[in-house]
Amino acid sequence: MDHGTGRPAGAARIGILPIADFAVMSYAATVEPLRAANLLADRPLYEIIHLAADDAPVRSSGAAAVPPDARVGDALRLDMLFVIAGGDISDFSDPPLYRWLARLAREGVQLGGVSGGPVILARAGLMAGRRMTLHWEYAEALAEMSPDLAVERTLYVIDRDRMTCAGGTAPLDMMHALIARQHGPIFARRVSDWFMHTDIRPPIGPQRAGLAQRVGSHTPAVLDAVEAMESHVADPLDLNQLASIAGVSARQLNRLFADQLGQPAMRYYRALRLDRARSLLRNSALPLTQIALATGFANSSHFSRAYSEQFGQAPSRYR
Repeated sequence: MDHGTGRPAGAARIGILPIADFAVMSYAATVEPLRAANLLADRPLYEIIHLAADDAPVRSSGAAAVPPDARVGDALRLDMLFVIAGGDISDFSDPPLYRWLARLAREGVQLGGVSGGPVILARAGLMAGRRMTLHWEYAEALAEMSPDLAVERTLYVIDRDRMTCAGGTAPLDMMHALIARQHGPIFARRVSDWFMHTDIRPPIGPQRAGLAQRVGSHTPAVLDAVEAMESHVADPLDLNQLASIAGVSARQLNRLFADQLGQPAMRYYRALRLDRARSLLRNSALPLTQIALATGFANSSHFSRAYSEQFGQAPSRYR
């Protein structure tokens, strides 16, 4: 025992800060590899310290809750801290937490964010000048609010003293990399095997299924058109431009979309843009006018009419 810190000698102190409505999957995939590492090493490699704003357990998006060991702002000696967030964090604001995170950063604590956690690190001003990632559901909103951030659509990013992760099962891969760095790849493989996590994914792995799987088509012209649509949400292309990119006539492109995706190309395109808008409504505090422009609508009135037609309710009511 290291009596100076009250921790087992040699154990790294890892703070875990779940934010209310966090996803249990993201939490478990972050914490369980550390617990398994202690078990397989037959000695404490990691001391896990759960944190919260007060003494009340932090509730997840399901039935689980995590009781804290310490409070945010306590004078703790940490080696790393992971912020795990999920659900709707568009209105999340906690200046005392931001100040505490900034203090930890100044003290040399490595900071990590999981799923929506990187959004909180970004709002605290701690991701400027560093590469980062986060769950794809939050990516559009963060890009609109902070266009200067270096956001990547990958599973996880380790950039010096920051570790960010897309959440879900991706923390298993990130924690494998962390354990391998600190205790060697052979031991890290033992930890991963403990969870039947035999296919370790690289950090640059995609967050979502391939385009063909998501769209439900393997026709090159359809995939080329959808890829162009996804790249031009704020500045929509017209049907002739999409057909030119796909290498077919406009009439043929519409026929392919109707046969394979059940609707004409431009209707599919509008639905895709409205889905992006719905994500921004759910995960950001951007005004309706800005969301309308970010998803290619001329103004908020045009956007509201299209949104109501698609989803059966006004965007303001959905928010």
